[in-house]
Amino acid sequence: MGFLDGAELHARLVKLEVPDPPLDAAEFKPGRWSKRKVGAERWVRPSLVVEVAFGEWTPDKRIRHAVFRGIRTDKPAKMIIRERVKNPAASALAPVATESKAAQTISKVKITHPDRVIDPTTGLRKIDLVRYYESVAEWMLPHLKDRPASLVRAPNGITGQLFFQKHPESKMPGLKELDPALWPGHEALLAVNSANALIAAAQMNVVEFHTWNSKVARIDQPDRFVLDLDPGEGVTWPMLQEAAQLTRVMLAELGLECWLKTSGGKGLHIVVPITPKRDYTEVKAFSQSVVKHMARVIPSRFVSVMGGKNRVGRIFIDYLRNGHGQTTACAFSARSRPGLGVSMPVGWEQLKELKGGAQWTIATAREYLSFQQEDPWREFWRKRQSVDSAIKILAGT
Repeated sequence: MGFLDGAELHARLVKLEVPDPPLDAAEFKPGRWSKRKVGAERWVRPSLVVEVAFGEWTPDKRIRHAVFRGIRTDKPAKMIIRERVKNPAASALAPVATESKAAQTISKVKITHPDRVIDPTTGLRKIDLVRYYESVAEWMLPHLKDRPASLVRAPNGITGQLFFQKHPESKMPGLKELDPALWPGHEALLAVNSANALIAAAQMNVVEFHTWNSKVARIDQPDRFVLDLDPGEGVTWPMLQEAAQLTRVMLAELGLECWLKTSGGKGLHIVVPITPKRDYTEVKAFSQSVVKHMARVIPSRFVSVMGGKNRVGRIFIDYLRNGHGQTTACAFSARSRPGLGVSMPVGWEQLKELKGGAQWTIATAREYLSFQQEDPWREFWRKRQSVDSAIKILAGT
C-alpha cells in the first residue's frame, strides 16, 4: 500500500490547489451544527486517489463523517468502485475498527462485544448504538449536563431484562457522582457531563438516558416541566398531532411558550422552560391543573386519569413526571423498543409532517441532523418565563 508521508502530501496538495471549488456551493454548505465556516475550505484539482474511513453512505450517495487516511499512489482512479455490504440497515453505522472485532476503541473508551445485536428486529448492534451517541454527543450534552440522570441498561439487548439505574457504579468511568446532600436519605445521584461519559455509558449497555427537570445548582426548583402526550388504544397519529397543537394553544393562552420533541416511542413530548423559582410540588400541581383543564374542556380528546380503560380513544397528558425525582427521556436519547427510535427535538412547523413518535432511529437520526440548517430549539435555551401569571389565569377559569 503506497501512502505519502506528511511533507510529500503537503507538497503535492499545494501544487494542486485551485482558487475555485470544483463543486457547486450547495454541495458543501456546512450543516446545522457544523463547526466549519463557509469559505474555510481549500480546494485542489480532483486528480488524486485518496483513502478515507467513513461512517455511512447517505441516500444521495455521499459519504458521511469521513476521516482522511492518506493519498494512494498504488491505484489508478479507474480501479475505485463503491464497496457493497450484505445488510446495509444493520451496517449503516458500522465504524472502521481500530482493534479486532472482539473490541474497538472509540474516543478512548474500549468497546467490548461491538457486534452483539441489541435489536433483533433490525439487526442493530451495540457498536451502532455507541457510534450514534458519539455522533450526537455535541447536541445531546446541553440537555444532559448538570442534571441528575437515570439510565436504562439492556445487557442482553432490548428483548432481555432491562435495568433502571439512578446511582453511580465504579464500572462506569466518566459518570459524575453528585453530592449525596442533594437528596438526603438517598444514595448519590449521577450526571452525564461529557462525551466520554456518554460513550462509556453506552459501552455499559445503556440504551436510554432520562433526566430530572432541575439542574444540580437548584436541585429543588425545576427549570422546565414536561407534558407527555400518551395515546390510548384507538388513537390515530393525526389525533395526536391535533392534540399537540391544542396543548400548545392552551399554553399560549396562559402566556407560556413551549417546544416539541418526538418521544422515540408512540407519543410526543411538549417541554416548557420556566424560571427556577417554585419547587417541584408547586410546578407539578400547576401542570396537573393544565391537564385537568384540557380534559374538562375537550373530554372527547383528553383524559387526566391514568389507566387503559380511561383513555380508550383518548390521550392521557402525563404530568406525573414533573414530580421531584421523576425523569423524562432526554432529547436525542434512544429508546429500548424495536427499531431503537430516538427522541428528536423538532420545530412546530414540522408537526404536520411527522409520521410518528419514532420517526427517527439510531440508524437514521444522524443523517437527518446533518442536513438541518437551524436548531429548532435555538430559542429554548434563552427563554425566560414564569408560571406565576399562568397559575392566576388558570385559577380564574
